[in-house]
Amino acid sequence: MLRWRDWSGYAAAVWSLVYGALGLFWALGGAGFPFASVEDDRATGSILEGSPAGIVAPGMAAVGLAGAIVALRMARGRDGARTALIVFGWVVAGTLALVIPDYTLLMLVAFAPLLLVFAFTGVPGPQEGIGDILYWHRVNLIILFVGGVLWALAYQRRTTRQWKQATPDQLRRWGRWAVWVACAAPVPYEITRVAWYFGVPLGIPEDFAQMMRETPGMLEIGLGCAVASICGSILTHGLVSRWGEVYPRWVWFKAGERVPPALAVVPAALVAVVLIPAGLMNVRMGADRDTWGMNAPGMLWVVWGVALGVAACAYGLRRRSRASSSAGGVVA
Repeated sequence: MLRWRDWSGYAAAVWSLVYGALGLFWALGGAGFPFASVEDDRATGSILEGSPAGIVAPGMAAVGLAGAIVALRMARGRDGARTALIVFGWVVAGTLALVIPDYTLLMLVAFAPLLLVFAFTGVPGPQEGIGDILYWHRVNLIILFVGGVLWALAYQRRTTRQWKQATPDQLRRWGRWAVWVACAAPVPYEITRVAWYFGVPLGIPEDFAQMMRETPGMLEIGLGCAVASICGSILTHGLVSRWGEVYPRWVWFKAGERVPPALAVVPAALVAVVLIPAGLMNVRMGADRDTWGMNAPGMLWVVWGVALGVAACAYGLRRRSRASSSAGGVVA
């Protein structure tokens, strides 16, 4: 069976070639440059939003086309100047997945069930359809994120040797610290949103609080996000708890069976990587004394995402080392 390790490098090369060609098209004056200045209701919080095509598009073309060559070279095992190529790969992956995007990916993960419903029922409020939420500037950020993930998958197996040398006890200790940080980081966000729902304008001016009260569903969405964050923190404890490895009795249809590592690692890793760009967007927006409740709690999403990623990685490697030991393998 074809594994992701076998195809991810080629997929990253294809993605880079296509996006590099698009960059060349936009550099030559083609329509649809995804970072062009637009009306506020079609803009994003990307670091490149509003940038000139004459400067950014040629850079996109150069990096994309060079990336296609590098990714193909690495996928075929031709890794001369290996360190330089790996650094290039991780810089591209981090820039595409974490630096350029905004909160769009986090929104998609948090509201995926609602967006599916809206696709059939229509979007409540002044929006005319799902296109008013997923417009081209946002879709482009999703495409960039996918490219970043492909680059990360292509290079992940080449750069985890130090992690694999850690003992299960070390991994559990690192994971425990990471879990506590990941659970503490969203607390300010949760407190402010719950406070707003109950009429306490914590970190916001009264007129903004009044606007939220008068906007149908706005306070409820904030409360829902806070509750989802709290539930996520509870689940995060599973990365260092027994019930995160063996289904507990209250999961009656699976009680006593082993939890597949991917069932914990994949969702945790996904949430981790969408939290970081959303947090960086809040950092770029800044916060002031009167409105700190709007953006300051979101700045901690960077810490939350990094800690959750470390916890997920430690959990996955610990489970893998334990499986190897049980099968009679040598634990590095």
